[in-house]
Amino acid sequence: MTEPWTTITALAHRFDAVDAALGMQPEESHTLQILKIGEEFGEAAQAVIGVKGTNPRKGNSHTWDDVHDEVADVVITAMVALARMRPDAAGYFTRQLRLKAAKFLPEDCA
Repeated sequence: MTEPWTTITALAHRFDAVDAALGMQPEESHTLQILKIGEEFGEAAQAVIGVKGTNPRKGNSHTWDDVHDEVADVVITAMVALARMRPDAAGYFTRQLRLKAAKFLPEDCA
């Protein structure tokens, strides 16, 4: 397993342990982790709105660096979700990435 998957897997195990201590079953933990992706996406969307200044109450409240931070949170949260659901998350992700690349990139780039 390579970075960043080593860290992602450690986070997944940590969150699994916390949820187990709370008496949650894996399916419930997985569901809540997926909802967490939605929460993080909402924060990314809010940051974009803040960059564009389209919320009349807040004006220009964020920077593009804030957006980058929030998008990174979305990616990390999604990777942790995958690791919590699949012990083979790193390999599974690599296979899925290859499939998407083959579908969307010219052959010499995939």
